[in-house]
Amino acid sequence: MKRWWMLPAFVLLGSVTASAEIHTESVEYQDGATVLEGYLAYDSAGQGKRPGILVVHEWMGLGPYAKRRAEQLARLGYVAFAADMYGKGVYAKDHEEAAKLSGLYRNDRQLARARINAAYDVLVNQSLVDATRIGAIGYCFGGMAVLELARSGANVRGVVTFHGALSTPTPADAKNIKGRVLVCQGGEDRFTIGDLDAFKQEMEQAGVPYQVIVYPGAVHSFTVPEAGNDPSTGAAYNPEADQQSWKAMQEFFRLVFGAEPAL
Repeated sequence: MKRWWMLPAFVLLGSVTASAEIHTESVEYQDGATVLEGYLAYDSAGQGKRPGILVVHEWMGLGPYAKRRAEQLARLGYVAFAADMYGKGVYAKDHEEAAKLSGLYRNDRQLARARINAAYDVLVNQSLVDATRIGAIGYCFGGMAVLELARSGANVRGVVTFHGALSTPTPADAKNIKGRVLVCQGGEDRFTIGDLDAFKQEMEQAGVPYQVIVYPGAVHSFTVPEAGNDPSTGAAYNPEADQQSWKAMQEFFRLVFGAEPAL
C-alpha cells in the first residue's frame, strides 16, 4: 500500500501578494470537430514560468463556480485553466439535463479522456506554464474527468478530486498514472462514498501514491455554496469541509511541485 504523509499545516498556504493582478480570458479550442471554450486565469504580475493546474467543472458544465476556483488558484501563483467538457455555450438547465450530459462521458471514458486531454494541451502550451509541473482538480463529475486524465497516462504530477466520481470500468488503467492522487470525500456522500473501497483497491494494486481524506458529516457538493445548506437533500455546502479540503489541496500541490510558485 503506497501512501504519503502530508506536510505540516503551517506551511500549506501559498504566498499571495498585495500586487497580484489576476488576468482572466476565455480561450476557444477544439476536440476534433467540437468547439470548446475554457477559462484561463493567472497573476500577470508574476515573473517566470509556474505550475499549471486544470480545473474541471461539476456536472452542470463550465460556469461561475469552476471559474472562481481558477481565479483562486491564480491568486496562489498558479496558471489555472478551467476546462470545458461539454462544448462552447453548453450548460445544463437543470439536473435532468446535467445527468444526460455527464452520462455521455461516464459511459464513454475514451471520449472523456479525449476531451480532458484537449484541455490539458491548452494548458501546457501556455507561455507562462512550466509543462513539467502540471496538476488537475475536479468537482463531482470533474473528479471523474481528472482521474481519467491521470489514467490516460498524461504527464500530471498530481490530481485532486472533491466529492468526485471515483469508479472506473477499467481499473487496470491506473498503472498509467504518473503522479499522486488526493481524494477529498464527504463522509455522508451517498452518491460517491460507495465507490471508495474499489478506488482504494485500484490505487493499491497499481502502486499509485494516494490519500483519501473523509470529512465527517459532509454530503455531496460540500465545497459548493450554491448547493444550499440542507444536507437532507443529499447535496449541501459545508463551510468547514470546504475550507479544510482547500487547504489540503494547497498542501498537496506544495508537495508534488516541490515548492510554492514564485510570485
